[in-house]
Amino acid sequence: MRSLLRVVAVLSVSVLSACGGGADGPVPVDTKNDACAWCRMSVSDLRFAAQLTAPGHEPKLFDDAGCLRDWLKEPREAAEWTAWLSDHRTREWVKATDAVVVREPAIQTPMDSGLVAWANAASREQDPTGKSGSPVPIAEVIGPFAAGAK
Repeated sequence: MRSLLRVVAVLSVSVLSACGGGADGPVPVDTKNDACAWCRMSVSDLRFAAQLTAPGHEPKLFDDAGCLRDWLKEPREAAEWTAWLSDHRTREWVKATDAVVVREPAIQTPMDSGLVAWANAASREQDPTGKSGSPVPIAEVIGPFAAGAK
């Protein structure tokens, strides 16, 4: 009986880990099925997507960096979140604290925040849409997470 309980305990931990508990990095986005944690619209355009990950918590996906910003103003659950933004040009994830962010009203973002991110200045320079826009301090996007974010 004891060995059966050990097997069940090990399997439970394995299943919980596989179901999003404990992810250190960003998760892939299913653009056909994933919904924004803030506005509930589909996360269909990875050029503007954002997400939060934390060990032991389901990732929070966002269709627009503005939705991430708004969710962080009133988080629904406490955790050691890591904020991620998608590089507009490459669609690869970058830690928000490392990203270059601009506000460009001429770019149609999913929720009209105008917030666009790149992994670094070089990626922004290589993106035709990165030539204009006003720089945005990351604290404006992730608030108090900017100082203590992972």
